[in-house]
Amino acid sequence: MGCGHTPADSPHALGGDEGSRANHPVPRNTCSRPTVPTVNCRPRLRCPPAPLPIPSVPRYPGPLLTRDTAEALLDARQRGDGHWTGSLDLGRSQDTALTGADDWQWRGADYPYPDRLKDRTLYWFDGQDWEPVARYAGALIKLVPTAWGVPTFEIDGIKMLPTSKESPLDDARRKVALVEPRGRTVLDTCGGLGYFAACCLEAGVARIHSFEKNADVLWLRTLNPWSPDPGAPESGGRLRLEHADVSQAIAGIADASMDAALHDPPRFGIAGELYSQAFYDQLARVLHRGGRLFHYTGTPNRLTSGRDVPREVARRLEKAGFKAQLALDGVLAIRR
Repeated sequence: MGCGHTPADSPHALGGDEGSRANHPVPRNTCSRPTVPTVNCRPRLRCPPAPLPIPSVPRYPGPLLTRDTAEALLDARQRGDGHWTGSLDLGRSQDTALTGADDWQWRGADYPYPDRLKDRTLYWFDGQDWEPVARYAGALIKLVPTAWGVPTFEIDGIKMLPTSKESPLDDARRKVALVEPRGRTVLDTCGGLGYFAACCLEAGVARIHSFEKNADVLWLRTLNPWSPDPGAPESGGRLRLEHADVSQAIAGIADASMDAALHDPPRFGIAGELYSQAFYDQLARVLHRGGRLFHYTGTPNRLTSGRDVPREVARRLEKAGFKAQLALDGVLAIRR
């Protein structure tokens, strides 16, 4: 299970085949472009683990298609327009593709027209054909387009980020603001697609140390143009991303070395160790006095779940040495 959260508007909140090739492609007629290697899992190690630092992961340089953008390209070809203008990177930029009879061209590379694509699915070009941005390794992990441009992701059909009312990036921005990251050192326990990290970088964080346990989620980041790249100039060397299980790796973080923390774990039913008193004690250890923590919990229906998870979390954080209060869809806590 990758780090991320199940939103409150999902029936699975805190309660309870498509694949793709291993490497990113070289677009046709652009053989000089490097391929992007997959991020491989290592066997789980005993505490403390040996984390995998990821200082820079090469990014997929090609276009991403949804069913709507594919149909727009085909319509432009049928009309004989010779070009189509829109976004092929999920709204990060607007660009023009040249539409020929047999192929279309974007940023100097040629691509075939796709066959019929599925709704709610993103596609990337693997050098030969259009493939879903998805992997199956015991669970189907899939990058999913949204009306906001910024994608979410799903694991076995469970939406991991809220998208019903706002962009998942805007949602992350409101939560990050609670820990006031400017000029501070921040621990990001469960990196997911990296939206917490992106918002911290945007807000002027001094340094952010981010962990992600799931190798397939790390692979999604290399295709998602909204996921921050540790090696990009705009990151300025401030983002350290490690492939590791934070429940074990936190033992290697020095006492009182963090100014703030963002904790966005998977739902309680599959990552109970990230809601444990032992883990909260570790969070208290690595944060200095006055350090701020935002812990996502969601707002599950207490009548159906039989639990009040946010208040349970707040009580455990208080026991660990925090002053805790409910905030947004989680708990804001300050180290005493």
